[in-house]
Amino acid sequence: MPPAQERDPPELEPPAKRAKKSTSGSPPPQAEKPDNPPEAAAPQPASAPAPAPQPSVPAKPNYRLKYTLHGHTKSVSSVKFSPDGKWLASASADATVRLWHAHDGRHELTLTGHRAGISDIAWSNDSNFICSASDDKTIRIWKITSPDPIKVLVGHTNYVFCVNYNPQSNLIVSGSFDENVRIWDVKKGKCLKVLPAHSDPVCAVCFNRDGTAIVSCSYDGLIRIWDTATGQCLKTIIDDENPAVSFVKFSPNGKYILAATQDNTLRLWGYQNGKCLKTYTGHKNSKYCVFGSFSVTGGKWIVSGSEDHKIYIWNLQTKEIVQVLSGHNDVVLCVACHPTVNMIASGAIDSDLTVKIWVDDTPS
Repeated sequence: MPPAQERDPPELEPPAKRAKKSTSGSPPPQAEKPDNPPEAAAPQPASAPAPAPQPSVPAKPNYRLKYTLHGHTKSVSSVKFSPDGKWLASASADATVRLWHAHDGRHELTLTGHRAGISDIAWSNDSNFICSASDDKTIRIWKITSPDPIKVLVGHTNYVFCVNYNPQSNLIVSGSFDENVRIWDVKKGKCLKVLPAHSDPVCAVCFNRDGTAIVSCSYDGLIRIWDTATGQCLKTIIDDENPAVSFVKFSPNGKYILAATQDNTLRLWGYQNGKCLKTYTGHKNSKYCVFGSFSVTGGKWIVSGSEDHKIYIWNLQTKEIVQVLSGHNDVVLCVACHPTVNMIASGAIDSDLTVKIWVDDTPS
């Protein structure tokens, strides 16, 4: 994640994960591996007077529940804000995508056509298109002004679990229970590359900020970086304890990778050196593929859903839990952070089925 003085805009919200359960047990949490933190500030010269502390970000966020959105009839699997910030899309095991107005929670449109549940959705960079990944083994592309898909991408041989656009939005990357990652040409609707990526279901895929690399993760415990143009595996990141990796995402500046593992832990990895720089714990995640996200509109936070029905927010640098949001009454699978304002969306499963919008409108 970028140091406090950097002001990289948030990247297109990536992919992630769902009400699928791991088929293997979860190893115990691993102890933190301290490293030179990416946020270390330059030392003050010995002769300079010590400056008065002037925190550049709020000490803690203050998110409150603003809206509860009803409509899905099965587990909510993915929520994503559009890059222009106007829309919130939610996907569900009920095989629909619902489009909501982000700032007042009004329902606009329901996208139908999948023949089985949807595990993930992603927005094109111009906020005009959504792609969706389904258990019907297809990816569908929708123009948000129409309830019917404009393209159906066929090729995966098992559930499609995760999906994402590249920043240019001319490519889509997908991951599946068939253990492959596929790269698709959006305009032609054709598969360009099939990457035999993992030895277990692929749980998340994400492009970096310029689209030249893809990160993927799997229940096999591996995080892999791929060259978009050639399909070559550039790097494999693996933790010593090898827990199942259920979510992964590049930081907005592309320098770090946030990974969720089913040992109740989130880790921040350096992209170049492949080292674990930060570890975030305190939430519950040992069974489901739970989304995490970066929040950069106010302070620098890490946000995650949790199996204890809550949303956890950490200070990215200090790893301290700075807020816990309660309101859902079942596992919170998915979270997303708005690109320009202090807003978080969340979605929950089985006995909840709602999407919630949380807002921190504390004056800065």
